Amino acid sequence: MKGLMVSKSTEMPLFDQICGDGPLILNVPHAGTDLPDFLRDALHPDALDLRDTDWHMDRIARDVLPKGASLMAARVSRYVVDLNRPGDDIPLYAGATTGLISTIDFDGTPLYRDGMEPDAEARAARVVAFWEPYHAALAAEINRIRAAHGYCLLLDVHSIRSHVPRLFDGRLPDLNLGTNSGAACAAKLSDAAFAALQDSGFSAVRDGRFKGGHITRHYGDPEYGVHALQIEIAQECYMIEKSPWTYVPEKADRLKVALARLVGAMTDFHPEGPQT
Repeated sequence: MKGLMVSKSTEMPLFDQICGDGPLILNVPHAGTDLPDFLRDALHPDALDLRDTDWHMDRIARDVLPKGASLMAARVSRYVVDLNRPGDDIPLYAGATTGLISTIDFDGTPLYRDGMEPDAEARAARVVAFWEPYHAALAAEINRIRAAHGYCLLLDVHSIRSHVPRLFDGRLPDLNLGTNSGAACAAKLSDAAFAALQDSGFSAVRDGRFKGGHITRHYGDPEYGVHALQIEIAQECYMIEKSPWTYVPEKADRLKVALARLVGAMTDFHPEGPQT
């Protein structure tokens, strides 16, 4: 179903949602391509290609979603507001990055037409209209699942071009698991998830360049019973990394087998001890 949380100023649906009866939720915050008219008019024409989108990740997440699992997938573009950054915009990584409401893309190219960058008031309005409702809905879903099961398993699903020199050297490994250096989930779950990726036939790393963004770090709280993981996927694994960003089914099918193994490892996990 479409998410009920919408911006009053744009009346844009912010997300699609499936509410399951199991402990697992897949969250896809960066696959959205919707732009409000005010932003479409302000962006440089080249930026309208939305090159930093996590292309097709919502489709892939639905395809690997096990029975009973929940799903949230943002519909708005990350160029509106980055749902995986903290609301105060404190950087999560040392070195080059982008922000909560970025004025540049991953390559450092300006997104906005000259003189059209958002001011402080416009930035604050976007946080209220888009970021806050999305996180209110995500938090409510996590709490609903935890109340039903005593714990919640969150997989935050992402992808990125395999070569982005401004952000990382060389080619990104295929599958990049983030656990906030072990703080966002139980060690047993982290080990099982990483083992599933290592057995997938793809290259895999844990807590490398991508340790998990705001969603993993903020919601992951194993002592409270919320275990969060982030998966960052090199887009070369399932698509053509240039416009029009074409999905390649034979590649994607192989990737979905690997992701199904990861999801299976998560659903097989049961926390030890009482959850408070």
